[in-house]
Amino acid sequence: MNRQIRRVAMVVLVAFLALLAAPLYWQVLAAPRLANDPRNTRVLIKEYSIERGAIVLSDRTEVARSDRSRQRGDPLEFVRRYPQGERYGMVTGFYSLVYGRTLAEQEFNSFLLGRAPEQFAQNVTDLLTARETPGGTLVLTLDRAAQEAAERALRARKGAVVALDPRTGAVLAMTTFPRYDPNELSSHNPEAIRRNWERLVNDENGPLLNRAAGALYPPGSTFKVITAAAALENGVSMTDELPSPPVYDVPETSADIRNFGGATCGDGSLTLSEALRISCNTTFAGLGVELGSEKLAAEAEKFGFNKPSPYELPAATSVIPRDQDAPATAQSAIGQRDVRTSPLQMASVAATIANGGRRMAPFVGQEVLSDKGRVVKRFEGEDLGQAIPERVAGDLKDMMRQVVESGTGVAAQIPGLDVAGKTGTAQHARGRSPHAWFIGFTSSGDRAIAVAVVVEEGGDVGSEITGGRTAAPIAREVMATYIRGGG
Repeated sequence: MNRQIRRVAMVVLVAFLALLAAPLYWQVLAAPRLANDPRNTRVLIKEYSIERGAIVLSDRTEVARSDRSRQRGDPLEFVRRYPQGERYGMVTGFYSLVYGRTLAEQEFNSFLLGRAPEQFAQNVTDLLTARETPGGTLVLTLDRAAQEAAERALRARKGAVVALDPRTGAVLAMTTFPRYDPNELSSHNPEAIRRNWERLVNDENGPLLNRAAGALYPPGSTFKVITAAAALENGVSMTDELPSPPVYDVPETSADIRNFGGATCGDGSLTLSEALRISCNTTFAGLGVELGSEKLAAEAEKFGFNKPSPYELPAATSVIPRDQDAPATAQSAIGQRDVRTSPLQMASVAATIANGGRRMAPFVGQEVLSDKGRVVKRFEGEDLGQAIPERVAGDLKDMMRQVVESGTGVAAQIPGLDVAGKTGTAQHARGRSPHAWFIGFTSSGDRAIAVAVVVEEGGDVGSEITGGRTAAPIAREVMATYIRGGG
């Protein structure tokens, strides 16, 4: 009898502990995760009673703010507005009653609500004085003139532009097309929000996709700067003569590699510098096979490939396979086959070279201010260390300057400025026009900028597209505008 009583008591005890554990888990252990889950509509409704902080540019241009609702009978006190419409949506994200929050609205949510630990003292003061506590103002690193120049130069062609300060990693511009207006998802009309969402989700052009950070493309010949870096780190010099046959006979396959448009490169041999200047496919394909897939992938990884992006907002991981056969390695060395990268990643590659080989993590949140203008929190890009030797970065700079001075990138020239760059034309599907690429950088005085541009499927030029013809002029406009301070 005693044994049976003990068994029943044990079952009751276990059941009692289970009943205690459930609320403990949901109310204590899981509470922070649930509170920050953008799908938690109940939390969002509560948040609408708080004056959410504005999001502004470095010149204090408002790109997001909260206004008091003027809709009669509206139980929600504030409505989120995006005064610039589509222009900054790929950085701000949206703040939606139905679909939650994304991008900067999500990443900096606690600061915008005034609930971050750094804002605790202010909250206590406001509580004691019975004062309403507004959220903090998020200041972005984006430069208004550079952003507008990127948008203007891309001219509604499908693609993306990213610009970074190579010394810090600060994002100076980030624009994509097609895109969307966050206002369409931030009203207090759930039915209208859902209709807009369905339209955007079903749009085959993908306006919700942040092509600048979240889309992956074959980089084409822009990847040759990484192949060149691998060569320089493995005993090849800028002046070494390398084979440049009209056709590269790829080992282990009957599929040969030719130069763009069937062109020839020199008289059979070129220096590494000359090969990059005219973007000789056959030279770089042979160089890739000689280096081998392991060394090629290892070099790319120094720039951030095959690792999660350090960007503070969601971003795709750029990839290159490590274990490839000779044909795949030859194609990878010229930025084709299975190499995939984002414009943000290639802007970071250019920035790393411009910064003497030191890689800085890209970031777009500069600081958070209180309603009295006091700095609550300042953000800085993480120093990710010396990716490549300074000597190698110096050689790459010299070679990339020659690309712009007299090679495939002459359309990126800016009078009075020393511009370095690399063009790319990336095949991606049989029967489709190639993508056009350009990466580059320049500096003057206290300003420096690195840019990556991709125009999908040749924009409005079609199969005749090259990176030098379409992408380089876009980069030129962004770099010139920023260096000249918006002039």
